Amino acid sequence: MENERFIDADKYKVTPKETVKLSAWKTDYEGDRLNKQTGTTLLDAGRAELAEVQEKLYAQNRFSILIILQAMDAAGKDSAIKHIMTGFSPIGVNVHSFKTPSAKELDHHYLWRHYLALPPRGEVAIHNRSHYENVLVTRVHPEFILNERLPGIDSIDKIDDKFWTRRMKQINQFEKTLALNGTMILKFFLHVSKKEQKKRFLERIDDTTKNWKFSLNDLRERDYWEDYQYAYEKAISATSTKHAPWFIVPSDDKWYSRLVIAAAISQQFDKMHIEYPTLTSRETEDLAKGREHLVRENGA
Repeated sequence: MENERFIDADKYKVTPKETVKLSAWKTDYEGDRLNKQTGTTLLDAGRAELAEVQEKLYAQNRFSILIILQAMDAAGKDSAIKHIMTGFSPIGVNVHSFKTPSAKELDHHYLWRHYLALPPRGEVAIHNRSHYENVLVTRVHPEFILNERLPGIDSIDKIDDKFWTRRMKQINQFEKTLALNGTMILKFFLHVSKKEQKKRFLERIDDTTKNWKFSLNDLRERDYWEDYQYAYEKAISATSTKHAPWFIVPSDDKWYSRLVIAAAISQQFDKMHIEYPTLTSRETEDLAKGREHLVRENGA
């Protein structure tokens, strides 16, 4: 992808067992080689290339791709999906946005609804929020765990560090199983500053076309900013693995965050060597017979 000449997405990748401190990661683009205009041009080229690789993925029908987007409110998850993934064919792409679990979902273990949304071979799934909500929102609001009616967990006091360590291990096992069976997993944390979030909230309030995006609950959750930063640090540190890496993407500049995500996906595709399937000798013979039949056909 052309934008890789400017962006090495791996510099935003969290290495396995790395202890993450989000304050040490930039939230904005500080370079001088790119701007919004050139970034948009590069992203257009990147989308075209991603679409081509997706077609190969669909034709090969051997691997699947799971892309996870996590972030604080107003970090740009929806717009990232819109601007990066629009080049993909809708035939082989599904986007899932996970809200508060329903009563039926709470009657199953917390990963159940995420299993149902996994991509089949040859397809791409984008999870706008994901199974990580179960170690993020619930860590900030542990009372939500009680709704799961887990054996032995009948009070908030029992939701301790050991509980979260176990849950992180369960997530790692879940993702490793997927990876071993042909699912490529890429996880993106769109890292936005509190100052930029405030600016975007005000835009949602002042712009009538964006009023529908704003909720007072967004402000209530903003009051837990530091708690969420801590929860993200713990989750990313514990679950960034070779087979399911996390990328911490600077997201104060939306155009740059989209470019980083597109570059990361493209670079991972390159490592997978996804190609159109090679035909067997029998299938090649059938093609020749089919062509001969069509050439001899009369009237059309």
